[in-house]
Amino acid sequence: MAKEEGKISDNAQYAILRFKKYKGPEIGRIEAHNERTKEKYDSNADIDLSRSENNFHIIAPTDRYRKMSEALIKQYACPRVRSDSVRIVETLITASPEFFEDKSEQEIRAFFQHAVDFLKNELGEDRLIAAPVHMDEKTPHMHLSFVPITKDGRLSAKDIIGNRKSLTTWQDRYWQHMVSKYPDLERGESASKTGREHIPPRIFKQAANLNKQAKAILELLSDTNAFNVKKNTAALETMLKKFFPELGKFLTKTKKYDQAIRGLKAENADLKQDLKEAADGDTKRRLAEAQLKSDYIELERTLRKIPPEIVFRYSGKTTEQERSD
Repeated sequence: MAKEEGKISDNAQYAILRFKKYKGPEIGRIEAHNERTKEKYDSNADIDLSRSENNFHIIAPTDRYRKMSEALIKQYACPRVRSDSVRIVETLITASPEFFEDKSEQEIRAFFQHAVDFLKNELGEDRLIAAPVHMDEKTPHMHLSFVPITKDGRLSAKDIIGNRKSLTTWQDRYWQHMVSKYPDLERGESASKTGREHIPPRIFKQAANLNKQAKAILELLSDTNAFNVKKNTAALETMLKKFFPELGKFLTKTKKYDQAIRGLKAENADLKQDLKEAADGDTKRRLAEAQLKSDYIELERTLRKIPPEIVFRYSGKTTEQERSD
């Protein structure tokens, strides 16, 4: 179903990246699940085998997972390989269900290919042994399996995935790669401890959308007179009933970003003029952030111009309460 044009989405769309380590016999079990070689999947009620024919590979395995991992370990002559060493790391790649709505198979394939490109660059293409995409469950997702061999030829999942802090940087790099092509995606984990909260791209769109609505309301109010009051009142009623519920949701969601938004650096006029010619992502990002701060502050100013009795009637709060709640 197509989304209503101009409507603010309440659903965040997260880019999801998760790792899980496997050592021995369990490698065969994940292979059976990923490659759909079992006849029944009683443990997973979400699998609809009638749709399994829609599954596809970004990377197809050339042999059994365990055999491929052992061959690669031998090829790199990895030292000190123990019987309990992690031989396969499975990476779950997906996004929030809303992200995949109305996307064709070609678009879904492009999304997962973009994710694989990230892991190829991070790990080395030859370490990736399989990447099946499951279309027969509730949300499309990919299970990419790789052999955790470091750049200096050691088998060490610990060194590649790292600790909790390293996982945060993994999430940062992955999100930065994915958002370059899919700007509506947000990080799948909490923001890294950089002292600055990540502001989701949808906040930018919502601020601009609400600004347009608020300005239209003010214009209608200023244009109302004895001759058009009946017509304008009906139109205003419709606009206000749409505006204030969306505004309430917006203010609730942006409360935690308030300090970050106000701390954004305003760019100069010359930089703004370069928007159409700007080629690098950093310039575009800074321009977008400057516009967000402008829209955010302008929205506050516009709200103060709407008569308090109208604000209270349609939101049940004063303008000051809206901002503080």
